[in-house]
Amino acid sequence: MKNHNYFVYITTNPKKTVLYIGVTNDLETRMQQHFESRGDTNHFAAKYYCYNLIYWERFQYIDHAIDREKELKKWRRDKKEQLINEFNPNWDFLNYADLG
Repeated sequence: MKNHNYFVYITTNPKKTVLYIGVTNDLETRMQQHFESRGDTNHFAAKYYCYNLIYWERFQYIDHAIDREKELKKWRRDKKEQLINEFNPNWDFLNYADLG
């Protein structure tokens, strides 16, 4: 059986004032796409310069990842911040970290 990797992720802008939640099967490529599209007013993440990865979760099945993305998007900002703080207390930008 083949292993699949799907990611739910949270990005932020350079000043860490805006959060964006997404899902992808290729986190590294997706972060590059967010960076390259920054400033594009047609897309939320791009419009608000949300290209800095601060949180991620891995899933084997896409339906689980999508369910989790929907769950997180419903949360209030303070609950999202608590989740990020537990995973990445300094809100370091993880774009270039080993996502192993």
